[in-house]
Amino acid sequence: MFKYSATSKERLTTCDVRLQRVFNEVIKYYDCSIICGHRNEVKQNQSVAVGNSQVRWPNSKHNSLPSKAVDALPYPVNWEDLQRMAHFAGFVLGIAQGMGISLKWGADWDKDGQISDHTFRDYPHFELIDDESESTVRHRQRGDDRS
Repeated sequence: MFKYSATSKERLTTCDVRLQRVFNEVIKYYDCSIICGHRNEVKQNQSVAVGNSQVRWPNSKHNSLPSKAVDALPYPVNWEDLQRMAHFAGFVLGIAQGMGISLKWGADWDKDGQISDHTFRDYPHFELIDDESESTVRHRQRGDDRS
């Protein structure tokens, strides 16, 4: 079984509990690093300036606290190995789906299974599709209509 470094653990704690649940399950089977969770205004706008994001503060899902997005990559990190990143993304999305958590991957923004139809591919990026609270998700999974 794999485990996160202290830095990855710290970054993951800045994320929505649903992302924490998904990635705490992923690490059991797939060695990975958490690159980024929450981004403050300075870091978000720097990400735009260097071309790593197209969304300025405060409009990224990384900007809420807890963050509705996380950047994660297989370990050891190799920024050139896009095939490995895509394999990892499929694993992450499968784990999330099995947990009833809807995620969008940054290289397939429209979720059609095609990467080539996107001009901006953010391979490490995973975001929650909706902004439902964890309690709302739990109620729906139990069949409780009070959400």
